[in-house]
Amino acid sequence: MTESRNLQSTPYNPAHHRFTAMAAGCVFLLIVAGALVTSHDAGLSVPDWPTSFGSLYRIPPMVGGVKFEHGHRMLAELVGLLTIGVAVWTERVDRRRWMRVLGWCALGTVIAQGILGGLTVLFSLPPAISTAHATLAQTFFCIMVSIAFFTSRSWVEAPIALADARPRLTTPATLAVIAVWLQLIMGAAFRHSGIRLLPHLIGAGVVFVCVNWLAIATLRRHRAVPQLASPARTLMVLLGVQIALGLASYVTRLWSPHFAVPLVSMVVSTVAHVACGALVLVTTVILAIQIFRHMPRQTAPQTVSHPETLPSASTVQA
Repeated sequence: MTESRNLQSTPYNPAHHRFTAMAAGCVFLLIVAGALVTSHDAGLSVPDWPTSFGSLYRIPPMVGGVKFEHGHRMLAELVGLLTIGVAVWTERVDRRRWMRVLGWCALGTVIAQGILGGLTVLFSLPPAISTAHATLAQTFFCIMVSIAFFTSRSWVEAPIALADARPRLTTPATLAVIAVWLQLIMGAAFRHSGIRLLPHLIGAGVVFVCVNWLAIATLRRHRAVPQLASPARTLMVLLGVQIALGLASYVTRLWSPHFAVPLVSMVVSTVAHVACGALVLVTTVILAIQIFRHMPRQTAPQTVSHPETLPSASTVQA
């Protein structure tokens, strides 16, 4: 049985939502820009930070690797400004305290991300910091997409369709999020540290099992709940695309050492693989959020008096 209830605690603000969605989209573009920097080995094309060739405001000639590295920095500055806007606007218009906290967490995350990005330059691309920088970018993307999702009309105003709680999907949802997030860390370590491919392949197998378990179980049990079925279908499609892109990026990477510059096919497939990985992670997070929201909480059974202890009709009449 499906029932509805409205848990609206703040009015829907379309301008605020559109702004947060635009900011989240810019974060996705920033992830793509960062992948382009790594794929073109352009991380030290601008050798100083926070200045660029000694200047804070002059744009250097956008040639060679500089166009990727400095372009990445310019987009990061834009994202930082947008995140300030998201935090301040959310603080002013959203009645939900946890949403205001989430907005400030997003701002703190983008500041930390900027510092890590600077440290990668100052310390000449140390693998640990570069991997942390890439990992935090994916985490920041999840935060920004969640803010956009929590400010949408579908979250603020739409009633909650409660799905059958037996069996619950919260455990596979949590495992899938953790598996995808850890796999992205291993992928970043593979790109930045040159670790062996085997851990990344093992992680891919774990992600394949966890994500398919979650998506298939969701579609089997809750196909009639669109809030759960839609992200589950999207997740399965993205997972298939991600596997294909992973194979393509590996094959083209094997060919690249024979050429003086990275192959266009290698750059395209690798950047697309990173971008699709971000989409897989954020879709898994959204599905997990929907599962936790639409699965009714287990409540303690109500105490029912035994029929023998109820007063008889004659006693009531007396």
